[in-house]
Amino acid sequence: MAKNRSRRLRKKMHIDEFQELGFSVAWRFPEGTSEEQIDKIVDAFIDDVIDKNGLAFDGGGHLSWEGLICMQEIGKCTEEHQALVRKWLEEHKAEDIRTSDLFDVWWD
Repeated sequence: MAKNRSRRLRKKMHIDEFQELGFSVAWRFPEGTSEEQIDKIVDAFIDDVIDKNGLAFDGGGHLSWEGLICMQEIGKCTEEHQALVRKWLEEHKAEDIRTSDLFDVWWD
């Protein structure tokens, strides 16, 4: 049974055209990576991948990191975003990189 919801309600519920897709990401830095190196790499990750592509990252860690990536504005991450994140982390020698399937960040 389909429900006819107003645009305002769809936006408030984050459904239909207001659905937001994101994915989780996790990685490790090699043992012995200094705190200064970690800070430098994470700052570059935010500048080069997250901000430049309109993404947002909520997460943290020290040698092991995990978090959620979604769009800064209402929107849907894509498989291309996942590939971009993975490629950048691989190029910067991160280990054990894992990304989840795309999921609804409000309802999953």
